[in-house]
Amino acid sequence: MELLLGVFFFILGAIVGSFLNVVILRYHTGKTLLGRSHCSSCGRVIAWHDLIPILSFFLLRGRCRFCKSKLSVQYPLVEMATALLFLGVFLRYSALFSSPYPLPAAYYLIFLIDLLSFCLLVVITAYDLKHKIIPNLIVYLFVSISFIRTIMLTPTANLIHFSGLVHLLDGPLVALPLFLLWLFSRGRWIGLGDAKLSLGIGWFLTLLPAVSAEVIGFWIGAIVGLLLIAVSKLEHTPLARRLFSRWRLSPVTLKSEMPLAPFLIIGLALVYFLGFDVTGFAVMFTT
Repeated sequence: MELLLGVFFFILGAIVGSFLNVVILRYHTGKTLLGRSHCSSCGRVIAWHDLIPILSFFLLRGRCRFCKSKLSVQYPLVEMATALLFLGVFLRYSALFSSPYPLPAAYYLIFLIDLLSFCLLVVITAYDLKHKIIPNLIVYLFVSISFIRTIMLTPTANLIHFSGLVHLLDGPLVALPLFLLWLFSRGRWIGLGDAKLSLGIGWFLTLLPAVSAEVIGFWIGAIVGLLLIAVSKLEHTPLARRLFSRWRLSPVTLKSEMPLAPFLIIGLALVYFLGFDVTGFAVMFTT
């Protein structure tokens, strides 16, 4: 039964990922999210059998059926990432579906909140990579449902005591360092959107796990940045030319603008799913 449910959530995630691609591509363009999908090169409407998540991209060999123009690799990557995230969230909460006894409805609601949270994080990741900006509406939705999640996971009796109210400060405490970096650098070192995102991360993970997530995110971002700078130094070599032309990357220097949100979200995922802890104080994150 668990295997079948795992397959179901993987497929559901791939389908949802297909819709998230539409959100990423049409957000802030004035286009409706309900319109038929069409090729961005020739404008032909795409048939349903060419919209099968993940599979259609490879069956079409990454090209439009009509004009043979290349399709963005974003499509299968977003669909696969969402499918794996849905499967991962299901495995975290598999006890909800295998318990012989009915569990409180709040547990199922938190499960749905986590699925929705990762949908929003996928959109933020892809949009920030594409446009180097975090969409306000999406990040505000993530912050809001993360706050709701914190409230739901805090026992009602504790909400009127200091021990419970402290958890409401998790988000602001995690966001404060990034906000100060944005403030003192006047947006040159870091974007305000990253501080908003960290507010949601703090409430989603709680304080110490969120600190781990952000430290991991900064480490990964620094490593990737240094690797891209190193490759850029070799821009005249065949490997570098192939890399930058294929992925449409620009040469990277120490002054280049790099999106931070994707790395913070990778850190969040590593802490959420694997319990990574780099603080030395936080215990493995559990709900």
